Amino acid sequence: MTAGTAPAPTDRSDFRHILASGARLGAVVGAGVIVYLLVSRVVPAGIVQALLQTAVVLAAGVAAAFLPAQWTMARGTQGIAAAAAVGLWGTIVFMAIDIIVLRPLKAYPWTWDAIGGGSTWWYLPIWWMLGTFLAWMGGMLTAGRAARGGPTSLAALALPVLGGAVGVMILLRLGLPIYLPVAAGASFALVLTVIAVVAIARKA
Repeated sequence: MTAGTAPAPTDRSDFRHILASGARLGAVVGAGVIVYLLVSRVVPAGIVQALLQTAVVLAAGVAAAFLPAQWTMARGTQGIAAAAAVGLWGTIVFMAIDIIVLRPLKAYPWTWDAIGGGSTWWYLPIWWMLGTFLAWMGGMLTAGRAARGGPTSLAALALPVLGGAVGVMILLRLGLPIYLPVAAGASFALVLTVIAVVAIARKA
């Protein structure tokens, strides 16, 4: 079999690849958090700040949800599980960045810790679960799309989710006084979950 006809590798689930991919993901998410913090500090409070923060949240959501599946070539159960593992390891790598760099610099406002009663650790289990869940859903959507012969590029997967998330975000903002970046993050996770479940159900 020649190189031109060799099948594309799928379901890259070896341990070293998961660790390397998770480290890259953690660095990407860490960069996104730093950009968000810079926007919060540099741009005056108002609609411009909220829109910029929302853009960062959505970009980070796309990275966390779809990069793991791109790197593991998720096409079946192994690839989906590997994508989720990359998401989990990415959150642990980010935790190291957070503890070593961001916390000593007092990057977060006091209200962030106040949510957890003054604890600086309250959000870490939530972060681990969220990062794993987003990567898992991204893997499911990628595998489901591939099973139907659809495009599995990052843009092809992310654009429908982003479009739906923006629509749900607008509806949320019309009905509830939710901070725009929070509404964007919640909408992204919701729309991703619905589309991923539908995709994997159609695959089955």
